[in-house]
Amino acid sequence: MNDALRAALNETGLTTEALAERVGVDPKTAGRWLSEGRIPHPRHRMAAAEVLQRDVVDIWPDTSRRREPIWFRPWQEIERDAVSLRWFEPLVLPGLLQTEAYARAVLGGAGLIPRADVARHLTARLNRQGALRRDDPPQLTAVIDEAVLRRPVGGPATMREQLQAIVTACAESHVRVHVVPSTVGEYAGLNGPFVLATSPDHRVAGYLDNLLQGQVVSDPDDLAAIMAAWENVRGEALSHRQSVDLFAEVAETWT
Repeated sequence: MNDALRAALNETGLTTEALAERVGVDPKTAGRWLSEGRIPHPRHRMAAAEVLQRDVVDIWPDTSRRREPIWFRPWQEIERDAVSLRWFEPLVLPGLLQTEAYARAVLGGAGLIPRADVARHLTARLNRQGALRRDDPPQLTAVIDEAVLRRPVGGPATMREQLQAIVTACAESHVRVHVVPSTVGEYAGLNGPFVLATSPDHRVAGYLDNLLQGQVVSDPDDLAAIMAAWENVRGEALSHRQSVDLFAEVAETWT
């Protein structure tokens, strides 16, 4: 638990519901702030600290101690509070759906991340997946290229476990995964991965990833281009049910 926040609430006599009303967030959101590691948006941190008459760092200590890279933190804040995520990946499975073994292979297999840092990055990635297990999870709609299912990331056992995990995840009403079949030729997804996140107040932000670091996109023209790419890849993909059947079928080939 975030003991500093709980103590501040007790001393001021406020409930999380009252704090939520003053800050302007949903009561469930404020309630989650009591969990260790749940960091509000910067503007919400400032507002809450003002209401509680505390310094921000007293309630949420230096966020630079967190495990994720500095350049990733703005997107993590957006991803954490999103009500919907539209995600396209041409080469690997989305991070929110990766098993531990698959994620470890992706992070450490190429040797680009120092071995001593792989565990830190792995923990950060797995912690992000908690968003899909909360009481009000975002609606995740993912589109991947069929090549992702055929690439032996981590070896056959890892791939079998990973694809079976996708089938299980897709049983949840808030998770939909679609596959662009290998019979499709050129399409917008060949230009690279991207994510679109919609916030509770209906704002949309984009995220582009590359070899060195990611980029949060907010320019309206850039977002329009990403949305057009999304419509293209979604239009080329199989239905959710067809895709789940394909996951199960390919999983059996990884022996």
